[in-house]
Formats: sequence, structure tokens, C-alpha cells
Amino acid sequence: MSVDRPRIVAVIPARYDSTRLPGKALAVIGGAPMIQHVYERTRHARWVDRTLVATDDARIAAAVRAFGGEVVTTGAQATGTDRVAAVAADLAADVILDVQGDLPCIDPDALAACVAPFADPTVVMTSLMTPLRDEAEWRNPHVVKVVTDADGFALYFSRSPLPYWRGARDGAPFGYRHLGLYAWRRATLLALAAAPRSALERAEELEQLRALERGVRIKMVLVDSAGPEVDTAEDLERVRHLVEGDG
Repeated sequence: MSVDRPRIVAVIPARYDSTRLPGKALAVIGGAPMIQHVYERTRHARWVDRTLVATDDARIAAAVRAFGGEVVTTGAQATGTDRVAAVAADLAADVILDVQGDLPCIDPDALAACVAPFADPTVVMTSLMTPLRDEAEWRNPHVVKVVTDADGFALYFSRSPLPYWRGARDGAPFGYRHLGLYAWRRATLLALAAAPRSALERAEELEQLRALERGVRIKMVLVDSAGPEVDTAEDLERVRHLVEGDG
């Protein structure tokens, strides 16, 4: 980025309730709560000027304060993006980076890559993608796929395989796996948060489609990985082994 780079604030939305793993933000990994791992890794990402946790849960807020982190308490929000937008409304920032609180091994270099395109003043929103590993991942509806134009801007996101192959398909699966990390110009985030849910967003249950339907271009950044996501008890044990050096 240039010397005139934008001021970037990273917001980590964290809630206690989770369908498959309640309280995972406070799950202990290597002697520290998961939210602390995410916070510390985010804080060390290049170009991130400030890092804070946004939560509506007193237990998470207390844990963040206990390790010296910055936390903002919010009201109940429908989505993590809504929580980030509620905090962003009161922030002095040019760019808001949304970092999911269930990525305890998040690579700071991946976060830096996500915000690097904002050196271009025409870029208003970015996200990350990684290569699809195999056919099963390409067809898995729990894996969100993205296809891009020649300049690396998203054309569409879907839970379905992209594209539909009318004839025989040779080679690796087409497109990329989308990673749910976003960054926005502050004004873009606030405008999207205030907009109603779009038809495609409701169909696929993918918030980023609201941006595409409203003409917001999303610059996609290709990375090797952002680190394992913790969504289940099995995921948590794998990450514990990874962090604690047992696997």
C-alpha cells in the first residue's frame, strides 16, 4: 500500500450461541480461549491499525478484557455482518475488515492480502478464495463456490457447483472455494447493512449476493488457506492438536 493507505480496523464478531458448538469462542486451545487466538493473529496482520471484538455476550466480553483485548458490546444482531456494521457506524475508519471468530489459526498474511487491494481507491469490497481440492468439495452444498471475471472480481457465489457443464468436463473442478472473510469501505458496509435482503441472498442464504445484486464489485484475493474453521467438536479437537503440537 502507498503512504496514503486507508485506516483499517478489524472487527471480530463473536457470539456465544452456536447450533453445533455452543460457547466455542471461549473454548480453551493451548491454554487460551479461541477468541484470544483470533484476536492476537488479527492484531499482527500487516496494515491493520486497530483490532476489536464485537459481542452481545457478557462472558465473551469479560474474556477479551481479561487478556487485554479491546471489546465493544452490541445488541442482538441477525448476522455477524450486521454486528460488524453496528460497530462500524461509530468507528473512525476507512476500511472495515470482518474476521470470523472461529478461525483460531487464521494466517495474518491472508488478512493482509484481503486488505491490500484497498490501495486502489476504486476497490470498495474484497474477500478471499482458495483452490477447490476435489470433486467432492465442488459438489458439496456446504462449500460456497465463487467464479470470477478476468480481473478477479466475483461474478457469482453459489452452494451449487459452478458452472453447469453441458458437455463432458475434463480436469479439475472449475472456480474456487469462497472463504467467509470480507473487507469493505466503511460507507459500502453501512449501505449494504441498511439494504433489504435480496432475492438471490434469500435463495442461497449467502449475504454477499446482496452486494452483487446491488452492483457492488467484490475483488477476490486468492490465498492458499486461511486456516481451519472450528464448527464442530471434532474441528475443535483437530485445532487443539495442531496448536498444542500433537498432530
